Amino acid sequence: MTEPNASLSWEDFGAIYDALNFSYNYTDFLLDPATQPCNFHTISDTVMIVVSVFYVLIFVMALPGNVVVGLVISLSKQPLTPSDLYLLHLAIADLLLAITLPFWATSVTRGWVFGEAMCKIVTVLQEVSFYSTILFLTCISVDRYTVIVRAMEVRRTNRQLVSWGVCAAVWIVGALLSLPGLFSSTFTSYNSSHVLCTEKYDPSTADEWRLATRILRHTLGFFIPLAIMLPCYGITIHRLLHIRGGFQRQRAMKVIIFVVLAFLLCWTPYHLVVIVDTFFRAKIVEYQCPARTAVDQAMFVTQSLALLHSCLNPVLYAFLGEKFRRRLRQLMAKIGIIERSSTSRSSRFSLSSELTPTIM
Repeated sequence: MTEPNASLSWEDFGAIYDALNFSYNYTDFLLDPATQPCNFHTISDTVMIVVSVFYVLIFVMALPGNVVVGLVISLSKQPLTPSDLYLLHLAIADLLLAITLPFWATSVTRGWVFGEAMCKIVTVLQEVSFYSTILFLTCISVDRYTVIVRAMEVRRTNRQLVSWGVCAAVWIVGALLSLPGLFSSTFTSYNSSHVLCTEKYDPSTADEWRLATRILRHTLGFFIPLAIMLPCYGITIHRLLHIRGGFQRQRAMKVIIFVVLAFLLCWTPYHLVVIVDTFFRAKIVEYQCPARTAVDQAMFVTQSLALLHSCLNPVLYAFLGEKFRRRLRQLMAKIGIIERSSTSRSSRFSLSSELTPTIM
């Protein structure tokens, strides 16, 4: 049998090799930056320690401050107006947020060391506090509008009974809206050995769940309440400016307005940054790595600012609420911290006035 004439010389092999590789020009290959993952931005240990100390300081101020506010309101001998009741529950909501701060302060520097169950519990408590706070602020704005602008209708309703029902409804709604916090879970960060406590969804549906929960948070936890509060306060202030004795009644509104402003200043930056992050994740807005890094840093900073809100309300009461300071002095005299004085006497102003919350 004759052997087939299939052998090739080195020259023929080289020609075939050059022909086959003609289309592969590696010198013209360029990486597309848009398809490359961004380098993870790490925050220095010094910044982490500063943030952790910041959380602890907020906790130290928020816990006793809101306890004092709660005692001053609840131990008042005068019947509580609906706004007083909402302010009392607002202090409770701020206390819930304050309770979570030591956990987050520890997790910033050491990672989450409290286990899976506490991760879910702390996250849910934080969410309940967030929703309850904005809802109670909304209730206060509606109550002030109703009392001042719709005074005739107020006399025909049992406002105390209604206000208790509203408080129960707010806590139920806040609890329901906080249920996405159960998605929070613990896992080890891919760039460090720290265990994180954060939202974790199934990879196949992560984008849909994240988008749904964020839309819920922004609409029900910020934009809709804001759309109610601003007109209510706008109309109320306009009415106060055009009625007899309006100046005195404006002073009664002062603390409440500053409480709302404090909420907006603390939480608005965070919401705006999270909205931008949502647009990035949903690919509604194209971004590059510098923008992605800037948003990540902004989320870290604005979240810390938002947590500051839990200790601000007692400070506002102390500096702006004349009746609150008088009530506090009376309480301190009653338990023997300070000597009794004329400040314990009843004010000539009606402390249970429907137009003026008891502690204002």
